[in-house]
Amino acid sequence: MSKGKDKIQLSKFVNMYDPHCVFDEVKTVLCMAYPNIGLELLTRVFRDITDLFHGKYNGYQHCNTKYHDLHHTSDAFLAMARLVHGAILEKEKISEEYAILALITTLMHDVGYIQTDDDITGTGAKYTEVHVDRSIKFMEKYFEKNAFPKEQIKTCSDMLLCTGVHAKIDDIKFSTREAELLGKMLGTADLVGQMSDRTYIEKLPFLFHEFRESNINIYKNELDLIIKTVDFYHTIKIRLAKDFGNVISFFPAHFKARYGISKNLYEEAIKSNMKHLKNHIKISGIDYNKALRRTRVVFN
Repeated sequence: MSKGKDKIQLSKFVNMYDPHCVFDEVKTVLCMAYPNIGLELLTRVFRDITDLFHGKYNGYQHCNTKYHDLHHTSDAFLAMARLVHGAILEKEKISEEYAILALITTLMHDVGYIQTDDDITGTGAKYTEVHVDRSIKFMEKYFEKNAFPKEQIKTCSDMLLCTGVHAKIDDIKFSTREAELLGKMLGTADLVGQMSDRTYIEKLPFLFHEFRESNINIYKNELDLIIKTVDFYHTIKIRLAKDFGNVISFFPAHFKARYGISKNLYEEAIKSNMKHLKNHIKISGIDYNKALRRTRVVFN
């Protein structure tokens, strides 16, 4: 593999700043996994959740958190579709129904950050520690309003619980092995989606301010969080391998089938981000905002 401009980069395949481009790729990937899959339900939910983030969903404001935004949800959404495809190629048994439910859950996994119209103080970041529960409550209301079968509410709620940073996966009482597998895949997609993003490091100061607004004071300042992200990555590798059953290993099969590349491009993108971080953030006096500015950060 050549270096420099010819290097294969995950960020080059899909315009992640356009959710409709992301959805087009998700549909392509799903049709590779399930040639006769129906996408009407997922399309409707995608439209509703996109409207929700943009402030066009009745009763809710637009998303005002700059880290946990529609871009992050899009990252996780596409990563989840790729994992499903890879799992199918690796002979895992995942039904079309469960695949669609898992992707719907991915779209809803961070809606708990979004404020209702009558919530006029602060930003959605104040809900950081309870956003998983708020996401589940939104999903329950949405499912009931749209006449989803009741058993699907529990299935999707259990999957969504896997995105909680402190969630103990072994304590979740999944209804089926399929739901457990997809829950672990969702937890994986949530983590690798954000950490592989081209602007992940540049957006870390936004994450610090979300923590600060929710009174999570484990970091002294922006720089402290940025420096400690390297240690966080080592912790995450353990979580991916143990708690989530190493389902990250499904990615190479997808990339081989989709692009003819027998690699886990997510792992490569994350390693590239960590290398960039270590190369440029070495002393506390550095102008880290300038050092991290590899590309323009675009917000929804």
